[in-house]
Amino acid sequence: MSLIRPYGDTTGDGMVQLSFTLPIEHSKVAEGAAVQLANKMGMDPALVVHAKAMGDGFTFFVVYGRVNHLVDPSTVEVVERDYPLLTPKEANAAIKRSLRRRLVVVGGCIGTDAHTVGIDAILNIKGFAGEKGLEYYRELKVVNLGAQVSVPQLVEAAREEKADAVLVSQVVTQRDAHLLNTREMSAAFREAYPAAKRPLLVVGGPRFDETMADELGVDRVFSRGTTPGEVASFIVHRLTRPAGSGKEMAS
Repeated sequence: MSLIRPYGDTTGDGMVQLSFTLPIEHSKVAEGAAVQLANKMGMDPALVVHAKAMGDGFTFFVVYGRVNHLVDPSTVEVVERDYPLLTPKEANAAIKRSLRRRLVVVGGCIGTDAHTVGIDAILNIKGFAGEKGLEYYRELKVVNLGAQVSVPQLVEAAREEKADAVLVSQVVTQRDAHLLNTREMSAAFREAYPAAKRPLLVVGGPRFDETMADELGVDRVFSRGTTPGEVASFIVHRLTRPAGSGKEMAS
């Protein structure tokens, strides 16, 4: 695949749009500072196309300008889906055939995160993007713990419910809280369970990097736009494979 550059008004012109906030009152000096920042980031020329005061001492900017950087798509590393997408009927059949019992999923938002939109979109029966949530799957038992669940509470609930999989949603990202919380969670499960008995650990949220699963100590990271069907298919794929082909089932 050939090298590419951004497209703005004409092919290959390198024009990009960037938005950011600076801690400065809105003024001509502030707009000059925004241009200076854009220049230092490689935009030249750069033009402030929008500026608006955001309360005392802050200004929001949109800057439009040219960059000379080239991008090589062949060097990009992403996490490709390595499992088949299943319909609810297919997922139910796989669980029933392999486990001969319901597969237990415990989910929630850990730490101080009170944003349940993400976890509810995956777990609640109403679902997301035209797909039913995991509660719709007959062979899944779903326990949604809701928001602001402590890590010890999550581990305790997983033990009590004999969870096969644990889903965690993290929206709050200030000071990398989502990464710190996820590492704390994965460490707690490693301490609480023998390796072969630990439930599948899945995290998701708009600011996660899907390539960080190993670094965070979890089995899978899902980012923005993930649908209930993708999550259900992954869980079923990982937990209904024949013995010896991957992770053993939690019991």
